[in-house]
Amino acid sequence: MSQSQNTILVTGGAGYIGAHAVLALQKAGYQVIVLDNLSYGHPELIQDRLQAELLVADISDRAFLDNLFATRQIDAVMHFAAFIAVGESVQEPAKYYRNNVVGTLTLLEAMIAANIKKFVFSSTCAVYGMPKEVPMTENHPIQPLSPYAASKRVVEQMLGDFDQAYGLKSVIFRYFNASGAEPTGLLGEDHDPETHLIPLALLTTLKKREFLSIFGTDYDTPDGTAVRDYIHICDLADAHILGLEYLLQGGESNLFNLGNGNGFSVREVIETTKKVTGLPLPVKEGDRRAGDAPILVGSSEKAQKILGWQPQYADLEKIISHAWQWHQQRHG
Repeated sequence: MSQSQNTILVTGGAGYIGAHAVLALQKAGYQVIVLDNLSYGHPELIQDRLQAELLVADISDRAFLDNLFATRQIDAVMHFAAFIAVGESVQEPAKYYRNNVVGTLTLLEAMIAANIKKFVFSSTCAVYGMPKEVPMTENHPIQPLSPYAASKRVVEQMLGDFDQAYGLKSVIFRYFNASGAEPTGLLGEDHDPETHLIPLALLTTLKKREFLSIFGTDYDTPDGTAVRDYIHICDLADAHILGLEYLLQGGESNLFNLGNGNGFSVREVIETTKKVTGLPLPVKEGDRRAGDAPILVGSSEKAQKILGWQPQYADLEKIISHAWQWHQQRHG
């Protein structure tokens, strides 16, 4: 079967990572249907910029899913429709378990009923909890520290069971910090509220925020600030295409970390942002946040070996300059 005849359903496709995956699927010659309830998604990115088909519905609407799978020939599902704010998940765990676990269960049951057996799942490195070793591999102990991380872990376990019982084949991707934007400025990151460091830094340079907070300057790291693994959103999207093709070619269920393999400190992000924008970036130093690890860096060797994945944009300056193009256009 040629790729052009393969139709992929992308849930949460109007969000940051989902929209970049839609673009990557289009470039690879797939037909795409986006399903998004628009609680956080941006319909104009899908309908105007990508000119993809958008269905506004919820993953927990079983009747809608049954009808969709009965009337359209869908070959695989890429699932991004999750709530992702760690802090909010602590305050409102019910919201996270209902959407991220129960919603996903409903989607999987509808897929099995329709005999759709290929699933690419957006998980998180947060399932590992505090790092016992760095870089973290897929064999690192699992210890989710928030309802958000726990909800992703439950789905990972469900997928293992669903493979055994129903033959549903899945690729699970545990991401580190997705960042950057599509290089031409077509797509980018636009969360409300924004919690990610790079967009917060850029919004501060654009005077949309008074200052950027640094949480903790006394970590056991080279400059005292926390180190994180930033992976370019386009590299992330490319990995999803490789994971999908691995499944379509008969691959067994598998899971992969997706990270840069390099860590960058909060101060490095700040200095690189100043360099890229040429603008001042006021910062305010504060205490560490509870639950923040000093260093979170992932090993992506497995994805490189099995899927042939090679990140194209591992350079922090490139990641930030692509994000800057997008933010200037969106907020400048």
